[in-house]
Amino acid sequence: MSNGKSGSIDRVGAQTLRRLDALVFDAYGTLFDVHSVTALAEATFPGRGGALSQLWRTKQLEYTWLHAAMGTYVDFDAVTAAGLRYACASLGLDADEVRIAALIAQYAKLETFAEVPDALAHLRVTHHLAILSNGTPDTLRTLVTGTGLDGVFAAVISVDSLRTFKPDMRVYRLAVDRLGIARERIGFVSSNCWDAIAAKHFGFTAFWVNRQNAPLDLHGVAPDHIVRSLEDLAPFEH
Repeated sequence: MSNGKSGSIDRVGAQTLRRLDALVFDAYGTLFDVHSVTALAEATFPGRGGALSQLWRTKQLEYTWLHAAMGTYVDFDAVTAAGLRYACASLGLDADEVRIAALIAQYAKLETFAEVPDALAHLRVTHHLAILSNGTPDTLRTLVTGTGLDGVFAAVISVDSLRTFKPDMRVYRLAVDRLGIARERIGFVSSNCWDAIAAKHFGFTAFWVNRQNAPLDLHGVAPDHIVRSLEDLAPFEH
């Protein structure tokens, strides 16, 4: 278990996973690489693609938190578009509607991280797998289909039915209700530390996928386990 003081990596044992009936995954940044838009961003704005991708993602998350805190809602596709427009304006980029539309469309064509297909194939042998995401149902469906993950998940769950975003506790309850599995028997996997912390607070066993070797967020509650990638989960099934 994480000591709550650092971002050090755990080795998750089979005994931990055997206590769980389901593993629920965040989508963006956990299964699907949000920065796989960087290539198109760089081709569109040479020399600025990396900065654009980073700021775009930052504002996208900030806008979801703001909507959740204010009790307002527009769907994640609209949030993504707003974040892109802000990022372009902030960086002083000449972003006409054609360029904006092309970049937004790329969010439905994100790539998975390299280990994701094999890791999920291992994990689904012994666990129900699901996605719980801020994304819209249509975009999530397109991503799952486009990356060859059809048939892997027992459920692909969007916040859209609640009209709010993570970390609203009602979002995490969606997985319990949809899967019909007690929260104590569900593991939640996210590359966003704040998301893993919120899931832990809700009562899930929380796995933070710390791909960037970042320090632990200091919110007073730590994820149960910190891993570097999904490979740190899948091999210990055997």
